[in-house]
Amino acid sequence: MPPFDPLFRNPHLQTLAGAYWQRPFDPRRFPVSEKYYRTEPGVEVLLYTQRPAGLARGTLLLVHGLEGSADRGYMLSTAQAALEAGYAVHRMNIRSCGGTEERCATLYHAGLTSDLRFVIEDLVRNEPKPVFACGFSLGGNQVLKLAGEWGERAAALLAGVVGVSVPIDLAACAEALNEPRNWLYQRRFLRNMTDRLQRRCRTRPDVFGPFLEAARTARDIYQFDDRVTARFFGFGGAARYYATQSSGGFLEAIRIPALLIQAKDDPMIPFEVYDHRAFGRNPHLRLLAPDHGGHVGFLARGRKRLWLNEVIPAWMAEAGNKRTRGVVS
Repeated sequence: MPPFDPLFRNPHLQTLAGAYWQRPFDPRRFPVSEKYYRTEPGVEVLLYTQRPAGLARGTLLLVHGLEGSADRGYMLSTAQAALEAGYAVHRMNIRSCGGTEERCATLYHAGLTSDLRFVIEDLVRNEPKPVFACGFSLGGNQVLKLAGEWGERAAALLAGVVGVSVPIDLAACAEALNEPRNWLYQRRFLRNMTDRLQRRCRTRPDVFGPFLEAARTARDIYQFDDRVTARFFGFGGAARYYATQSSGGFLEAIRIPALLIQAKDDPMIPFEVYDHRAFGRNPHLRLLAPDHGGHVGFLARGRKRLWLNEVIPAWMAEAGNKRTRGVVS
């Protein structure tokens, strides 16, 4: 893997600059089509698809983070890099995201894998192989959790998974967001989550109305999850939601190549959570942990500014080659 030479060593600069940095994306060269998947009654998720010129060498599914969409910068530039490397790419909007709120009768949560399961199984039937899945932040938690849920079965479906800046311990990450240095991120997440719930109430007040006051009075992400997310999905409270839906609890069960990319200075994810026994026990896991990079930042010095755009296609090529040769890693 190419080494990471950070453009900024400040984690907040990496995080904020990474969110707003101009990204390469050429829909004229790689035209975009869209498709809705009805994953269950009352739920449709939207995927944007692009294909390389000629025969694709494989397929990549991308999944965004909390309150994001398929059009986030990191989604677009990763798609562009994969397309240039010869992969067909599908950018997935998590349920109710990316303008699909009226097509979903529920919210989403960090461990919700049923939509991913449905989409991946369809891609495996209909798209070029090998098939990879890559998730960012919350989307990475979903991708890794699903790989662990599938266990041995995953090898018949996926060639590998990638998780970037993944909150593998949701409780620890919710606690980290309460640190004074993270007030901006927490305030933004809370505002966006509450605004989304308010929009949902306009069309389905019977479903979402009972949770609106709890959302408006939540002072942090833990309270929102405790009063809204956990109650909506029947977890009872945030503690049980976090304990059962964190991907860290599924890492040891992963049986396909899995690349986790995590900056040690990520302001939202304490690196201590990656001192996880699975990395010593499970040979399928590979952790890339540069000292700097922030949260889904990883802006590098030099001409190749977007380090993830170099790492992810290179790793997929490596994993795909090993799969072709029947080598497990």
